[in-house]
Amino acid sequence: MTRLSCVFGLTILLLSTSGALATDFYICKARGNNSNPGTTELPLKNIDAALAKAEPGDTLHVAGGVYFGIRDRGYIEVRVPVTMLGGYSEDFAVRDPLANPTLIQPTNESVGNSRNPLLTLKSSQAGQRFVLDGFIVDAGMRNAYSDKEGWPEGVETGRLLLPTEQVPTGMRSTVDKPGLFIENAASAGDVLLQNNVFINCAMYAVHGGHKQGSFIIRNNVFVANRMAAIEIFGTGGKKGPRGPLEHDGSVEVAYNTILFSWSRTKELEDMGYGVRIMTMLTYNIHHNLIGGSLFAGVDHTRFNPNDWIKVDDNVFFANKQAAMLFSEPGNVQMERVKVTDFADLGLASATGNREASLPLPIDSAYLEGLLGTIYAEEADLDPNSLANQVRAAFGLPLRGELTTQVSMYANRYSWQKALELFGASPEVGAQSLAPATE
Repeated sequence: MTRLSCVFGLTILLLSTSGALATDFYICKARGNNSNPGTTELPLKNIDAALAKAEPGDTLHVAGGVYFGIRDRGYIEVRVPVTMLGGYSEDFAVRDPLANPTLIQPTNESVGNSRNPLLTLKSSQAGQRFVLDGFIVDAGMRNAYSDKEGWPEGVETGRLLLPTEQVPTGMRSTVDKPGLFIENAASAGDVLLQNNVFINCAMYAVHGGHKQGSFIIRNNVFVANRMAAIEIFGTGGKKGPRGPLEHDGSVEVAYNTILFSWSRTKELEDMGYGVRIMTMLTYNIHHNLIGGSLFAGVDHTRFNPNDWIKVDDNVFFANKQAAMLFSEPGNVQMERVKVTDFADLGLASATGNREASLPLPIDSAYLEGLLGTIYAEEADLDPNSLANQVRAAFGLPLRGELTTQVSMYANRYSWQKALELFGASPEVGAQSLAPATE
């Protein structure tokens, strides 16, 4: 059992014994009913039903199954900060997220007219705490994917279709919202995200504001998310015209496996980061495995002072542009930085980082497709077309048809394969999850 395996079991003990007035709710999709009281014997059916009753500090124990909102509405909103623990057996005797996968995984049909993140924390106050532990947050069944373009052999789907693009008949367009979103009104309390999978999110896996206290992202797996896996921005402190002056909160990103962060556009033009260091927060980024980012593993271009930033003991590989995108505070010029040059950036700490290709249980077809990703444009200009003859007569520029094609872009990754990444490396990345009993 690794060090973080022990932490997983300890979390249950600490959370179950804290707060004498706190209430425990039990949820099981397979045998629950929303008219039940939410006990182990008579559990609720939907996470939403428990959240409607829960008060700050309460705990939701969720059995394995697929959840995506009451009446299958395609999203879940957390009204007040609670502790959400997934991975239970149907009788709640054992908690094991690998054996009892607990998915927040709406379907494409469930989207309807909603354009919401999969999971949203709506409100939190100083001294309160939100915990998400043992869930698979997967937008892969909600997104729309091409049935023709950008489909390397052996990959599960064609490329991601953005909301402005035409989708195959019978499908609804992609919802470009985060997997987990922390609203600004919820940014005052502490957050712990632990032992989860965030996968196939069409606009950030974890995104939101943080005002004070701690925001800890520990022992999670992030795969195939668009724009960035993690972007937490400060809402406290003070910001001057050339960057932040004060910070009022901290972010720790530790022991996560972060793979295949895709760019903002299918043209592969910008973004595609593992972790974005945002303003008015301190960051401690350590012991992560960050690979396959379409741009950089870490983005440090938002003018946070270097002495607020620690980047230690991380392993980087196959990040297409750089291990880190960097700019000096107040300087808009961006520099692509190799791992070997981290120590020259003037950060508070930058030791033990390395570039390495570790033997990981990655989907080989997906990795091969990503490494060979190309974008192509082909212009077809006919100066003798009737439209162009009219344009020429009036001195207007001629126009042609522009055909674009990308070989792969944010294709869906299997959540089952993502689970294999826990414990793949004993030194960095997401560590093993040990089963625990109540």
